[in-house]
Amino acid sequence: MDNRNQGGPILNGLPSQVPDIDPEETAEWLASLDGLIDEGGRTRARYVMLRMLERSRQKQIGVPSLTATDYVNTIGPENEPWFPGDEEVERRYRRWNRWNAAMLVHRAQRPGVEVGGHISTYASSATLYEVGLNHFFRGKDHPGGGDHIFYQGHASPGMYARAFLEGRMSAEQLDGFRQQQSHFIDGKPQGLPSYPHPHQLPDFWEHPTVSMGLGPMNAIAQAQFDKYLFNRGIKDTSQQQTWAFLGDGELDEPESRGMLHVAAFEELDNLNFVINCNLQRLDGPVRGNGKIMQELESYFRGAGWNVIKVVWGREWDALLAKDRDGALVNLMNATPDGDYQTYKGESGGFVRDNFFGRDPRTKAMVENYSDEQIWNLKRGGHDYRKVFAAYKAAMEHTGQPTVILVKTVKGYSLGPHFEARNATHQMKKLTVDDLKLARDHFQIPISDKELEENPKLPPYYHPGVDAPEIKYMQERRAELGGYSPERRTTHVDLKLPSDKAYQAGRRGSGKQEIATTMGFVRVLKDLMREKDFGHRIVPIIPDEARTFGMDSFFPTAKIYNPHGQNYISVDRDLFLAYKEATDGQLLHVGINEAGATAALTAAGTSYATHGEPMIPFYIFYSMFGFQRSGDFFWAAGDQMARGFVLGATAGRTTLVAEGLQHGDGHSHVLASTYPSVVSYDPAYSYEIAHIVKDGIHRMYDPADERDPNVLYYITMYNEPMVQPAEPENLDVEGVLKGLYLLKKGPDNGGPKVQLMASGVGVPWVLEAQELLDQDWGVSADVWSVTSWTELRRDGLDAENERLKEPNSEPRTPYVTEKMAETEGPVIATSDYMRAVPDQIRQYVPSHFTSLGTDGYGISDTRPAARRYYLVDGPSVVTQALISLADTGKISIDKAAEAAAKYQLDDVRAGNSGSTEGAGA
Repeated sequence: MDNRNQGGPILNGLPSQVPDIDPEETAEWLASLDGLIDEGGRTRARYVMLRMLERSRQKQIGVPSLTATDYVNTIGPENEPWFPGDEEVERRYRRWNRWNAAMLVHRAQRPGVEVGGHISTYASSATLYEVGLNHFFRGKDHPGGGDHIFYQGHASPGMYARAFLEGRMSAEQLDGFRQQQSHFIDGKPQGLPSYPHPHQLPDFWEHPTVSMGLGPMNAIAQAQFDKYLFNRGIKDTSQQQTWAFLGDGELDEPESRGMLHVAAFEELDNLNFVINCNLQRLDGPVRGNGKIMQELESYFRGAGWNVIKVVWGREWDALLAKDRDGALVNLMNATPDGDYQTYKGESGGFVRDNFFGRDPRTKAMVENYSDEQIWNLKRGGHDYRKVFAAYKAAMEHTGQPTVILVKTVKGYSLGPHFEARNATHQMKKLTVDDLKLARDHFQIPISDKELEENPKLPPYYHPGVDAPEIKYMQERRAELGGYSPERRTTHVDLKLPSDKAYQAGRRGSGKQEIATTMGFVRVLKDLMREKDFGHRIVPIIPDEARTFGMDSFFPTAKIYNPHGQNYISVDRDLFLAYKEATDGQLLHVGINEAGATAALTAAGTSYATHGEPMIPFYIFYSMFGFQRSGDFFWAAGDQMARGFVLGATAGRTTLVAEGLQHGDGHSHVLASTYPSVVSYDPAYSYEIAHIVKDGIHRMYDPADERDPNVLYYITMYNEPMVQPAEPENLDVEGVLKGLYLLKKGPDNGGPKVQLMASGVGVPWVLEAQELLDQDWGVSADVWSVTSWTELRRDGLDAENERLKEPNSEPRTPYVTEKMAETEGPVIATSDYMRAVPDQIRQYVPSHFTSLGTDGYGISDTRPAARRYYLVDGPSVVTQALISLADTGKISIDKAAEAAAKYQLDDVRAGNSGSTEGAGA
């Protein structure tokens, strides 16, 4: 075999362990390079070597790529494609967009309103959006499907301004910017949200982005999910692209860069990042002493992305063509971003002296240029042709995601008080002189008189629906498949599961001890087998499937991998072998909770983004849910995701071997603050079965009138116990509303108490029920509380209803109604901090006391931990006796006797719960 034909890659540096099979030929090549340096100089040799590397990559030889290239455009003028649009027409209405966007924010600062807004971001990025909207971004009616556009949050005024020109929004609506409830049109509040908030403008925005760093990760997950739908044969998404518009300062967020490797590994060539490099953060330069574009280029190239830089506008082409010895390129390479920002805040003369004047060769290049000509040397992000060339190259590139780094000026075209100023992000309004300068620059036919009459309310501009520019704009969008942004919710019909699919949870576990996590897995397994429904389930797991008992899914549902499985699995002979496949159903995202939540969002919004309902079941260590990736859950709610969020290994005393950083005693507190999260802490698998069924019906049963845009958060435990079969005449309404009577107390003639518990705490109060009867002659009713939060929300709703109509008959909260005819004080406990059961305190009409696991988690046995936190059965008994004493039913001496009897001050005396499977 000829070894020269072997294409093994040289990953880094010299091939030190590869033999030189032809030293003479190697010497000839090296001598040729020496001659090139001697004849043409180092600059010429460098150029040739770069071209050789470029050709090597084109031929797929496997040489290492450069991590950073010169500070010039990736696409040279000779390689730019023909621009198909009417640039002058597009320029005119781009100016109108800029004017209207600025006026929208300026008018929102009028006296009595003054709600703020951002002008400068859209001013810098208008060209980036307009090139896409005129030539690339597909709408929902495109035959190949619509593209997913993650618009930069601070640029929202520009999207509203364009919708105004398109006739989708009125001037009245624009004047309601950031006044969602106080701005009325035709008697109804019709204000506009500040940023891309789908929940607040559900027919317009599709992806929320303004929480910086979430957009990049969610965009990667969206592109990944499109490939997932395609590879599983659910929908042809082969023509759909995902575009994410980001700021260069936003890339400082760890989340912005956290999943770049996933996009590269999965070859997401349907993904394009457009990073607006205006060199400024919210307060000042991104890299004053460095070069953010060069940094990002190196980072993305190193992560395996295709990188396209758009640095300079066409006005620079002639100068660069004359740069025979590389003096201008060297100057561009050496100038830090802080200086580039300063240049755009000064004048052409300043640029001549402080940029070109730093080298006599570059100074000579512009000696015949006027100061105005130098000032008009634009950055690439403001040049239609340069941006078009970059977008077209990105669309045509295969095998890699693409990042387009585009250099712009923040506040571009808004005048000297705004352009490139450190404070430009916070500037909300323009002076009369600013308005006139902007009016002149944008060539808006508005008189000085109109601006001077009421400078707080300068007019918007629209030339009329019959203007040729407006017709051109509409034609472009019609050809691309409709408007963008736009959100739709029509989807294919979904056949709901039969009752049989839930039987595994309802019949219990017989004599077998299993955790509620395993009880849930049995329900999920049957749902995935359900004909015409199971294929729409998307299990999402961040590398803990074996911990949660879901490894049984590996050989059947398989793990999604766009490359399949190209290796021999070490456990291939085992029944539960690890199996990857291109059409795998499980999204196994690795140790990546944030990425898993992004995947949840993409799957949970598929009913809107694709018209294909998919039901995600995201299961994770409960401690690492709302605490670690809560911002992503909030964005999922904003995007109106639907699905299930499953906090496995829940509680502060069930996973105690893992210790402090794994002990979840507060996720239900956090979850209660999310309006779109319906949270449950069930004790038994039959409760889980009813909750899952209810969630699926709420989300996709047309007859269900509740808000379908919710995430059901269900906590589950790793403590094995016998799962009882569903009781006869189960109060299913109580299970779903949050509270039902599980076991009535014995009729022993003694005083009465009411014991409430959720989740793994229910066995503790059942234990307490027996002890109270046997040791103290007290009768205790046991209530299973499946959701403290839903009970509280019901109570709050009742209060708000009465607040609005004080004269109406007040509705009794559900928990109040249930407890109204009970006797005795209430003791509530759970494996969570007291704030969780305390949510219902004000709605319980009896004496109420809570127990909880406040504080950090510890490593110990379950019984010892429960005694340490004083939530175990004997602790509940003692608290019940204290409550009876406080209400005058017994002497406090009984409680003191119980505390001594059960040795509450000794953790070694605890015996509530098992020690089996306490670790993970």
